[in-house]
Amino acid sequence: MANTAFTLTLGSETFQDFEIPESIPLGGKQQLVAHQLPGGVRVVQAMGAEDEAIQWSGVFLGATALQRARAIDLMRVEGKPQQLAFFEYKFRVIVKSFQYSVEQRYRVRYTLELDVIEDSTRPRPAAKAADLNAAISADAAKAGAIAAKVGDPKLTGLLKTMNDSIKSVSDFVQAGSKAINGVLEPVRGVATQVKGMIAEAGATLQTVTTLGGILPNNPVAQQAARLTKQLDAAVKLPDLHQLQAVVGRIEANLTRASGAVTSLQKVVVGGENLFKLAAKTYGDATKWIAIAQANKVTDPNVSGVQSVAVPPSPVDSGGAPVQ
Repeated sequence: MANTAFTLTLGSETFQDFEIPESIPLGGKQQLVAHQLPGGVRVVQAMGAEDEAIQWSGVFLGATALQRARAIDLMRVEGKPQQLAFFEYKFRVIVKSFQYSVEQRYRVRYTLELDVIEDSTRPRPAAKAADLNAAISADAAKAGAIAAKVGDPKLTGLLKTMNDSIKSVSDFVQAGSKAINGVLEPVRGVATQVKGMIAEAGATLQTVTTLGGILPNNPVAQQAARLTKQLDAAVKLPDLHQLQAVVGRIEANLTRASGAVTSLQKVVVGGENLFKLAAKTYGDATKWIAIAQANKVTDPNVSGVQSVAVPPSPVDSGGAPVQ
């Protein structure tokens, strides 16, 4: 890349000639959480995209080499967001690591690592009303089909109430907050029921069953009943996890339609984890995943003092992405 026609800037500093790296690695990964269920079934849930750190090495040359190296090191010390720009790319970054070796006052070798806050030029397609309405309706139908497989009467009743409330709204983007909240209530009722059923099924699977007759007061009939319950739980658990993800998407899309997700609050925390933050903010530690998704992290532990984005409305999607 080293040429006079190419411009690379970091904050107020402009890199020139041989100071510019030969290549700049870009891209990243999708954060995934995998659940290994009984019977070998795997549920893989997407937590969101995460950009890899941008890093390169180079040499500062000229009378201002040392001065410019110290200016970038000051960016590291202050920890303030900077703009990185080259070609058509623009990133908001923080200098995560900057190391330099002074060979001469006019020659300083350096290694730079930048943590990406945001890719300012990445396309962000706006959600259309038809897309949101279609997504919500499709997921409502999918949730009903999964509930029918599970065959729990209470769950089926809650799903019917949820689907009836969804059908009562023709356009969620144009609907008022009162109408959307009226739909969110039964959606969250289903989510709570599914969460409880997942916990119950998990507890059933963990119950140790012994062969009848080996232990006192353990007749074969009782053990057979327990084995039947365990088998039923193993069969239903994958469907319940899938239903949790689908209902979570419905809740997330309803929240998007109301515009609530655009008003993220920033909270400065230190020596804390997302469980505590969710409990403090929502009164429910299990809603930590809503904060994790907003910050594109999978680890609930917060290292050091950080500014954390907190959604005003927690979305418990079990880690499933909004589609």
